[in-house]
Amino acid sequence: MVYLAKNFKKGKLIPLKDVSKAEAIPFDFLEKIFSSLEKAKLIKSKNGIGGGHILAKNPAKITVRDIVNPLEDTTSVDCRFCGKSRKCASKNVWGMVDLAIDKTLKSIKLSSLIK
Repeated sequence: MVYLAKNFKKGKLIPLKDVSKAEAIPFDFLEKIFSSLEKAKLIKSKNGIGGGHILAKNPAKITVRDIVNPLEDTTSVDCRFCGKSRKCASKNVWGMVDLAIDKTLKSIKLSSLIK
């Protein structure tokens, strides 16, 4: 996403192989990531000759949370399946940790990562 953000103002589609090479990320792995980001409507993609990828919106309007959520579960502990969750003394702590992570990820704009 940072690579696409750096090239956003040029308005051209960036081939996935270019991103893979520039960021040293395996192409197959990157394909899966970009598929998730496209489903989340963070990037637009065009297949074929002259195809590639571009951010779906300005980097100043995309938060790190927007990027991370479709790719990773940021919940620190899943209490739903624990038999002790109703009486758990640490459950509130994990809830506060999750809120802090979410707040931090929301506070960082993609545009701030390209300066």
